[in-house]
Amino acid sequence: MPNGCSDDLLPWRRTAESILDTKYPYVCHAELNAIMNKNSADVKGCSMYVALFPCNECAKLIIQAGIKEVIFMSDKYHDSNETTAARLMFEMAGVSFRKFTPKCSQIVIDFDSINSRPSQKLQ
Repeated sequence: MPNGCSDDLLPWRRTAESILDTKYPYVCHAELNAIMNKNSADVKGCSMYVALFPCNECAKLIIQAGIKEVIFMSDKYHDSNETTAARLMFEMAGVSFRKFTPKCSQIVIDFDSINSRPSQKLQ
């Protein structure tokens, strides 16, 4: 949700009689949050890693920000109008895109091991 808009006061439903009673008009996509909350002054020429292939609205923001490569994990909405439009705009703007191919099939985090280590003080 945008800054200043409480997650608790806006809907999180996927379906409802009115679109205004769903999350879709309110939620900020990860791409928007990443670009708006970046730590560098400029992302021109950078690569962006995303979980899902971007929608058309995020594609416009990616193009305007000057990002030159998008690496995605899943393209499960490949045939939707939004991702079709995104691919077309990426191709026209010279933004390359490719599916991420992991070298490992899973990652295991041992929280017990991490939590049992003595804390180290920074010097």
